[in-house]
Amino acid sequence: MKFATRLDPLRSNVFADMDNAKAKAKAAGLDVIDLSLGSADLPAPPNAIEAITQSLPDPETHRYLLFHGTKDFREVAAQWYTNKYGVAVDPETEVLQLIGSQEGTAHLPLAILNPGEFALLMDPGYPSHAGGVYLASGQIYPMSLRAENGFLPIFSEIPQAVLEQARMMVLSYPHNPTSAIAPLSFFQEAVAFCQNHDLVLVHDFPYADIVFAGGVAPSILQADPDKTVSIEFFTLSKPYNMGGFRIGFAVGNRELILALRQVKAVIDFNQYKGILNGAIAAMTGPQDCIAETVEIYRKRRDTFVGALNRIGWQVPEPLATMYVWAKLPEPWSNNALGFCRQLVETTGVAVSPGTGFGKEGEGYVRFALVHDPEILETAVQRISQFLH
Repeated sequence: MKFATRLDPLRSNVFADMDNAKAKAKAAGLDVIDLSLGSADLPAPPNAIEAITQSLPDPETHRYLLFHGTKDFREVAAQWYTNKYGVAVDPETEVLQLIGSQEGTAHLPLAILNPGEFALLMDPGYPSHAGGVYLASGQIYPMSLRAENGFLPIFSEIPQAVLEQARMMVLSYPHNPTSAIAPLSFFQEAVAFCQNHDLVLVHDFPYADIVFAGGVAPSILQADPDKTVSIEFFTLSKPYNMGGFRIGFAVGNRELILALRQVKAVIDFNQYKGILNGAIAAMTGPQDCIAETVEIYRKRRDTFVGALNRIGWQVPEPLATMYVWAKLPEPWSNNALGFCRQLVETTGVAVSPGTGFGKEGEGYVRFALVHDPEILETAVQRISQFLH
C-alpha cells in the first residue's frame, strides 16, 4: 500500500517515543508524574458546564451546525475581543469559530501555500504549526529562537532566496515551549516585515491570559488594526480550562477568514452547538476564574522553580504560560531525548524533550505545571536523585 509523501515528515514523533517510555515506566510499577503534556488539570467554569447541560435535551442542538448557526458565538467572540484589545472586528466577516485553535493553525496552510512554498516558523515551536505546512506540501524555514535574543526571531537572518518563495509567517507569544513574551513593538516590526514581503502573518495566541507580570499580552491586531496581513487564533482551553471541549476561534483579515472557512467547509460541520453555548457562558460570565487560574499557575511556578534552584538546577522564572523551559545540566546538555527517556524510566517523572519542538530545542526540556505544588515538590525530589 502506498501513501502520500507528505506523510513522511510526520512519521518521526518525539512525543510518541516519550509515550512509549511512560508506558514502560508504568509497566515497571513506577508511579508516573506526568509533566510532559500541557493539558490543564483544572475544571471548566460552572456556568459553562451548566449551559452545556441545559443544551443537551434541546433537539435543536442535535443537528449539523453550519456557519450561520454560529452567529451568536461569533458575536460574543467579537465583543470579547474588542473589550480586551480595543480593536473592532466584524463578527460576520472577521471571526470564525473553530474546533480548537489547533484546527485553525493546522488547516490555514492549505489555504495559503502552494506545494514547495515556504512558511517561516519558530524553532522551537508548537508541532502542529509544522504539521499543517507538511500537509499542505509546503517547505519550512525555521526561525531560530535563542535565549540571548529573548526567544524572539531575528527577521534580518531570513535569506532573501527564502523570502522570495515564502507565503506566511507563524508567531506565538506568550510562547510554547519557551514561555517567552513579546512586546507590542516586536509585533509592529513583524507586521511591517510581512507587509513589505507580502507574507500572511499568523499569530497563535492560546496563552493570551496566562501572564504573571500583570495585564494581558498584546494582540497582533493591535499592531495591525486594519487587519492588512494578520490572523490570530484563540482558544478557551487555557483561560477557561475547556481543552477537552475543543472550542476556539480566529479573528483577523476577512480574506484569510473566508479562505479558512472554505477549507473548513469540506472538513467538518463545526462544533456541537451546546458547547458553543457553554463557551458563550464562559466569555460573558464572571471572569474571576481566569485570575484564579493564573494565580494557581503562579504558585506552581514559584514552587517548582524554587525547588529546582535548591537542588542546583538554576532555571529562570517564566513570565507567562503554564510551562518551565529549562536548560539541561551536564552531561545532558546535548541529549534532551535521552535525558527524558532515562528520567521517566528511572523515576517515573515524565517531561518533554526540547527536540520535540525543533532543532533549537536541543539542550532544553519543558515542564508542564499541571499538578498541585506538593506533587511538583515530589517530582523535583526524584529529579534530584536522578541527577545526583
